[in-house]
Amino acid sequence: MAAGLVGSDVTIVSVTGASGAGKSLKPHLLGSEVMGNASAYGVAGAHRHTPEFIQNLSAVAGERVTVSFTPVLAPMPRGILTTASAPLTGYASSVRAVYEKAYADEPFVQLLPEGQWPTTAATVGSNMVQLQVSVDEGAGRLVVVAAIDNLTKGTAGGAVQSMNLALGLDETAGLPMTGVAP
Repeated sequence: MAAGLVGSDVTIVSVTGASGAGKSLKPHLLGSEVMGNASAYGVAGAHRHTPEFIQNLSAVAGERVTVSFTPVLAPMPRGILTTASAPLTGYASSVRAVYEKAYADEPFVQLLPEGQWPTTAATVGSNMVQLQVSVDEGAGRLVVVAAIDNLTKGTAGGAVQSMNLALGLDETAGLPMTGVAP
């Protein structure tokens, strides 16, 4: 949005493990309920993070952005895999270069080589975001796929990263950059 590549209508689908739903004991989060089952929740603007998406994307775009967010609980203990798309308004040929420039100096963002897609397993135990961008020519949309380990790259990792910056420390201090999956 900051580079003018996309319009102001964003669709987001995030697949999350049970740990993304918090630590409260809830029957629908029991292993026997989650395993072998995927279910949408907080659909049609009902999810608590939807207003944050709208607020922050609108600030970047300089205009009101609409967001359709659908979270999906998946049979995995941790991790989030998100696919976001928006109508392409800029040049499809410049998409990769815009992302390479935007994240070149970000130590916790790994823009994967073209054709390689993010996986939650690759981020387990790290503070990294795996990211891939592509253009759906037929639909005229930019598609961004991202994977994180929500237990490490969640609020706790963000707090340590922010503290490091506030204290003048190396941004990566105390934060793992390598996952534990083989």
